[in-house]
Amino acid sequence: MTFVESYGPWAIVAGASEGVGAAFAAAVAKEGVNVALLARRQGVLDEVAADISAEHGVETRAVAVDLAAPSAMGTVADATKDLEVGLLMYCAGADPNYHPFLANPVEVATAMVRRNCTALVEICHHYAGPMAANGRGGIIVLSSGAAFVGAPNMVIYGGTKAFDVVFTEALWSELHSQGVDVLSLVLGETDTPALRRLRAERGFVDDAHVPLPGVATVDEVVGDALAQLPHGPSFMVGEHLRSGLQMLGGMPRNDAVDLMMKAASATMDHDAPA
Repeated sequence: MTFVESYGPWAIVAGASEGVGAAFAAAVAKEGVNVALLARRQGVLDEVAADISAEHGVETRAVAVDLAAPSAMGTVADATKDLEVGLLMYCAGADPNYHPFLANPVEVATAMVRRNCTALVEICHHYAGPMAANGRGGIIVLSSGAAFVGAPNMVIYGGTKAFDVVFTEALWSELHSQGVDVLSLVLGETDTPALRRLRAERGFVDDAHVPLPGVATVDEVVGDALAQLPHGPSFMVGEHLRSGLQMLGGMPRNDAVDLMMKAASATMDHDAPA
């Protein structure tokens, strides 16, 4: 089957305003699949949708929604109720703050749990049923190397991404025999606008618009995701991440956490103890 026959006629991309999500949306549009884009900023989404439609000639739909809001699933379902969705890509859930757990009110943490876990469960449940009934479709969920070992300033982020990995792998175990491809795509550091801004804010780079050296590119992430989707349940992007997680997996967990503490200090926090 063609890509459209397997995963069309519509895809939903959560977290589509920039970075990996916007690149995913453009990549599937290039294959001829119409795209519904989800993110919080309507104006930015409208621009992304217009650019995709103009370049690839597909239909687009921009849906402004805060995936941390209790009403998020209702908003998304209502905005897409007339669409046949064959592909879901959940790219939302980055942590723009990189703060200690106690640095913010608990509502900041619970909002991330809702965005990274609860909303993901709701949106997968809503769209996976019709996919399974049709005997085709695909689901890609982005996770992170932070899911595998605890580290400072990533308490909730790492915990929610660990949920995402196990949830997605388990979903594959139930759906792949029904014709639905499911993939947990695990990322290490990736050259996204969000990471550039965070690095600039913390003084590790001078210009948030300059590509970051030595990290995975957005094109690499998207290419690996679409290539690996039929072969789930999990794929780790980049040889650096794969070798690093293999090394950590062979260590006692206490030693692995200690190593991650030191690595976090060296790469993200000038003020952290060595």
